[in-house]
Amino acid sequence: MSGSGARTAAYGLLPADTTEEVRTRGAGVSTQVAVLPVGSFEQHGPYLPLATDTLVACAVAREIAAVHPVHLLPPVTFSCSHEHAAWPGTVSISAVTLHAVVNDIAGSLRRSGVEALVVINGHGGNYVLGNVVQEASARGERLALYPAVEDWETALTRARVETSALSDMHAGEIETSILLHAHPELVRPGYESADFTADDRRHLLTLGMSAYTESGVIGRPSLGSAEKGKELLSSLADSFGTLFELLTAGRE
Repeated sequence: MSGSGARTAAYGLLPADTTEEVRTRGAGVSTQVAVLPVGSFEQHGPYLPLATDTLVACAVAREIAAVHPVHLLPPVTFSCSHEHAAWPGTVSISAVTLHAVVNDIAGSLRRSGVEALVVINGHGGNYVLGNVVQEASARGERLALYPAVEDWETALTRARVETSALSDMHAGEIETSILLHAHPELVRPGYESADFTADDRRHLLTLGMSAYTESGVIGRPSLGSAEKGKELLSSLADSFGTLFELLTAGRE
């Protein structure tokens, strides 16, 4: 069953499903799976919007929902961006709050018959999401965090991304490529000349991003392209199939 055949299109960041469309999709599968984009609202240099991580997470989730029968949820926009506090516009919530929000969403879904939740994480600083999944799994609940490192590695190879995962830390080739594909109107001029490398960031959590970059950029955005963005998203949607089978195994 294709997700794209069971819903109206998603406009912007918000799914356009009606309650009847959700009911119909749920009747066609033995185990219902929802995908929740979790992003951030933090600086991404002078050329990408504060909502970049949210836009990336939503783009991944929409691509997944186009080919898999999942419930596409609206995003959690604020998260743990404390390391970016030196830049205007950045907004953070505590790890405790994010933990509680995701747990509450998962619980609400289970009460309405959606047994599995996949959190699509768009921000590397959301470390607590791994703990949410660990604890839920120990309770016998079906939660997952996506993409894994291996899913990204496959996508980077397929899209022929040139920057290493270490160097492409923030507002670099990957994020610029995805936005050039999914939201080109939001990419401001200047990414072509904003490359900056800072591979040794061992004290990042103690000192914050401002100790390593004045612009807020760590990566090589000049290498970004819409073509790479399209391939990255396509690969991540394909890799999701394995996780989907895992979450629905034994329920057919």
